[in-house]
Amino acid sequence: MDLFGDLPEPERSPRPAAGSGGPLLFDDLPPASSGDSGSLDTSISQMVKNEGKGAKRKTSEEEKNGSEELVEKKVCKASSAIFGLKGYVAERKGEREEMQDAHVILNDITEECKPPSSLITRVSYFAVFDGHGGIRASKFAAQNLHQNLIRKFPKGDVISVEKTVKRCLLDTFKHTDEEFLKQASSQKPAWKDGSTATCVLAVDNILYIANLGDSRAILCRYNEESQKHAALSLSKEHNPTQYEERMRIQKAGGNVRDGRVLGVLEVSRSIGDGQYKRCGVTSVPDIRRCQLTPNDRFILLACDGLFKVFTPEEAVNFILSCLEDEKIQSREGKPAVDARYEAACNRLANKAVQRGSADNVTVMVVRIGH
Repeated sequence: MDLFGDLPEPERSPRPAAGSGGPLLFDDLPPASSGDSGSLDTSISQMVKNEGKGAKRKTSEEEKNGSEELVEKKVCKASSAIFGLKGYVAERKGEREEMQDAHVILNDITEECKPPSSLITRVSYFAVFDGHGGIRASKFAAQNLHQNLIRKFPKGDVISVEKTVKRCLLDTFKHTDEEFLKQASSQKPAWKDGSTATCVLAVDNILYIANLGDSRAILCRYNEESQKHAALSLSKEHNPTQYEERMRIQKAGGNVRDGRVLGVLEVSRSIGDGQYKRCGVTSVPDIRRCQLTPNDRFILLACDGLFKVFTPEEAVNFILSCLEDEKIQSREGKPAVDARYEAACNRLANKAVQRGSADNVTVMVVRIGH
């Protein structure tokens, strides 16, 4: 079983020979497209070009020395420039009686996390929660999950940042779910609220995506070979109709009817939903890891209210068209780039409602600055 789940790879040129010396710790990441032509702008193109020259020199050294250790040093040096991250969000109630979604944007929580400065320069956190059965579970997760994460974040010397961060995320989700279930069961009558969770934790230029349920995280990456932007799925949906999910539910004594747990619950993993936890519904998230590249433009996090009426590709292209709309004017001295990202979120959320999404709609876009 892999430490992290597989990520689908974009169409790209074959990997360079230097990477064939042996398996990497994470061999499941969508690598950047090779070459430096057709980049998003001149500065990025020059960055990729310079990195490519350095990589060739180091590759010849590796062949001489037969050392795989230099591969890791090369990757670290190439990614030393930390990409800026900034989140924008829009939400619509749609046809629902109340807004049960919640979200969190924390562009920089480095000070709060107090990570080992020799290993980690910047930490960011973005999350979308889609509640069901009420707003209490999604609101609780939005208020507490990142607080638990900050308390459990690795401090001091660690052997492996990746393994430590994964353990931190697993513990954080477990603790947050247990806290909510304890509070929910103490009420009379007991709360029956539940919530999905899709969280992106950025540690320097590495994204760790942890999710429960059917909200999604999508990465917009430019493919230099096709000269088009691709929509890469960073998360895995959890529906009870999926084989592994259904098997876990059935082994726990539950069943799946009409595509739902016990014919009622539409997701197979969640925070809350105490009455279904004994039936195999779990709060253990899927965790994936993805390294950002100079070809990445933004991350889209959204609940299923958006994806009921938009495919990931349609949503990414819609956002891109908004970002290229020169008619969008900045207001109150706000930078034009901020105005365009805000407009993209609002327009996409509005369009989802217009297309007939009867669900709550939350759209979060995280800009990747180079």
